[in-house]
Amino acid sequence: MADPEEIRSLLGNEDEGSRRGPGRPMSAICDPNHVLHRVVVLIFMCFLGFGSYFCYDNPASLQTQVLQDLDLNTAKFMQLYAWYSWPNVILCFFGGFLIDRVFGIRLGTIIFSLFVCVGQVIFATGALVNHFWLMEVGRFVFGIGGESLAVAQNTYAVNWFKGKELNLVFGLQLSMARLGSTVNMNIMGWVYGQVATAVGSTGHTTLGISLMIAGVTCLFSLTCALLLAFLDKRAESLLENQRSRTGDVIKLTDVKDFPFPLWIIFVICVSYYVAIFPFIGLGQVFFIEKFNFSPAEARAVNSIVYIISAPASPIFGFMVDKTGRNIVWVICAVITTLCAHMMLAFTFWNPWIAMSLLGVSYSLLACALWPMVAFVVPEHQLGTAYGFMQSIQNLGLALIAIAAGAILDSRGYLVLELFFCACLCIALMAVVTLYLVDYMRGGELNKSPAARDQTEITSAAETPKPASKLTSGELARRTPMTAFGLRNRYLSRLGKQLPDHYCTHLSSLAHRSVLK
Repeated sequence: MADPEEIRSLLGNEDEGSRRGPGRPMSAICDPNHVLHRVVVLIFMCFLGFGSYFCYDNPASLQTQVLQDLDLNTAKFMQLYAWYSWPNVILCFFGGFLIDRVFGIRLGTIIFSLFVCVGQVIFATGALVNHFWLMEVGRFVFGIGGESLAVAQNTYAVNWFKGKELNLVFGLQLSMARLGSTVNMNIMGWVYGQVATAVGSTGHTTLGISLMIAGVTCLFSLTCALLLAFLDKRAESLLENQRSRTGDVIKLTDVKDFPFPLWIIFVICVSYYVAIFPFIGLGQVFFIEKFNFSPAEARAVNSIVYIISAPASPIFGFMVDKTGRNIVWVICAVITTLCAHMMLAFTFWNPWIAMSLLGVSYSLLACALWPMVAFVVPEHQLGTAYGFMQSIQNLGLALIAIAAGAILDSRGYLVLELFFCACLCIALMAVVTLYLVDYMRGGELNKSPAARDQTEITSAAETPKPASKLTSGELARRTPMTAFGLRNRYLSRLGKQLPDHYCTHLSSLAHRSVLK
């Protein structure tokens, strides 16, 4: 009688995993399909934008020092934000196009990270030598990489995490970005003070050294970009992964074919964010003048938006993942933000209340708004769609940054707050319009996760399956063997001579004998 182990071997039922025995301790974390490996990728993905967001608000965290050391007015100061945004009016769109069509996600991310590093060095050097025009050049170069890097980060997120995980991943990315902004707001004043003590006085030299120290975070993010590119390339090699290759190729002319809901999402994005970032850029002096806060207290309350956003973003992302209804959450976020700005404009209530509401609503909107892009455009257009969204956003930020500085110099903070409230009213009208348009189109953006899953299942069932490309031999090997065939195979492995008309599965036997 044959040994049972030999019979199992002959029948081909021995599992590859059972041959290897228990998996090695590192096998899970090295497997691109395993959740531990994807967590590692997510960590690098989140830190990818840390340096960019840390250095973006360097002017806001050092607003008093920049105005004094460089002898600037508010309008001139806000040019530092405008010069960051101007290149991204066009380059964000082309950054997404380059990711989709030219560089690919890995090389594009590394190139954009390099621009961020070089731009911060030029910006710091301009302060060091007291040439404001050189600082503007630095912010321009920094902007070329900063927003395009955000596009790459979004594209990475959609490529690695889809479906139910996407809102949570966007929330975690935003959380880490806001952590960078929070650390910047609360540490750069201290760094400036330490440098001033070491140098012996304040001034443009102290400012330049402080900004150069801040640039270390950009090098850290560049390292994350290199590691992320390695892991993504490795996953593609191991899995023959085609996440970014759907068979369709993005063309510039596809922009005119973007669906109408996507254009409404663009309007919401612009009109909402112009009431957030320019306000934070000018917030430190606002709290000093209106509420008689000390500079340290003003920096603290101005950074509360980012402090709240860091832990709240993944929580809200998880909540949106579980509940769906993205449009409803965006409506709630816009209304809450409008209430916060009205409190700052018309009351003398403790500004911590309004700024806390602003932080909560800002986090909620980001987790609900940005993932909607992936619901309305094909996968091969995601990089370009996110790039176009960033481009329009930066056009609005550049124009509003200039307008905000001019309004503040000529009319004061009350008129500036009314201006921000008007922008939020536009955002509210746009999101209500999006709700109605989406409702008439079937409510895809406002579905629950269960309803969205059912739609995907139905679509997959209706999609015709491609014809099989297997050869006749492969089909034969995949066909379940009959008892007669198993007997003949067993006898063949024992060396028995079979009659010609018995060799029904001879090709299968030959194939498996080679594998053994």
